[in-house]
Amino acid sequence: MTEAAPFFADLAEGPEGGRAVWLRTADGVRIRAGIWAGGHRGTVVLLPGRTEYIEKYGQAAADLQRRGWSTVSIDWRGQGLADHALPDRRYGHVEDFDEYQRDLDAVLALVAAEGLPQPLVMLGHSMGGCIGLRALHRGLGIRAAAFSAPMWGIALPVWERPVARLLTAVAGPLHLTRKLAPDRGPETYVTTARFEGNLLTGDRAMWNYMRHHVEAQPDFALGGPTLGWARAALAECGALMRLPPPDVPALTVVGSKERIVTVGPIRRHMAQWPGATLDVYAGVRHEVLMEGPAVRQRFFDSACALFDAQRSAAPV
Repeated sequence: MTEAAPFFADLAEGPEGGRAVWLRTADGVRIRAGIWAGGHRGTVVLLPGRTEYIEKYGQAAADLQRRGWSTVSIDWRGQGLADHALPDRRYGHVEDFDEYQRDLDAVLALVAAEGLPQPLVMLGHSMGGCIGLRALHRGLGIRAAAFSAPMWGIALPVWERPVARLLTAVAGPLHLTRKLAPDRGPETYVTTARFEGNLLTGDRAMWNYMRHHVEAQPDFALGGPTLGWARAALAECGALMRLPPPDVPALTVVGSKERIVTVGPIRRHMAQWPGATLDVYAGVRHEVLMEGPAVRQRFFDSACALFDAQRSAAPV
């Protein structure tokens, strides 16, 4: 039987009846899962990006439920209210991206135990798009996938790339994996950056929505990644881009003003993906799901059209 976890419905602004539960992963980490049931067409497994947490996607769950879909989401280990590997909860750390697959396995077991409606489809943002692509290769029964600015490469200035390669290479031998990456602080971006010129969204209301969350619940705030996380992320992105795309229908959306993930690998991978669609949104930044109403409507209409097409298709 699952144990209820804290859930801040007033912050999430999601559908009625949203709730959260604690889960234990195969390696003993306690993570938090969020459930918004009520959609009859199937269940969207929503995979957040780095620094994110369940409540951030309450409005997305409402958009999905209006289109007939239930949603389940997750606090990855080291984020939100899940267990953190380091004493300072503001540091984001894993040693290997396989750890996130254990988190996802626990959530999929919850979906089965709760009897949430089939089929299962996936929505992955940023780091969640990286974790989600690996999950598709594992053959977990996901029938379709929509990606928002997937982290299939990490945007770094040209001068910083050799430094990053060197530091991540020596981090393990020098026992530096739990140190913050250079030029990354312990504070979360939305509390230190100004709305003007920010890299996430051009919509002030959604910027304020995100900022209000971390001000109201400081445990939601996450600062920079560790060298261990950076090493693991670079390794996983490289490994995934060397694989052929999985045989799963997919949509990928990226903004023309994207500056956080690298767009080149997205374009190349989608060009190799039979039957998949890449849509570039003019004037949009990193967080497509945190833009204004017109952008969000465009995205959810497209994603749910893809998902709906799989309801009568043969299982993969």
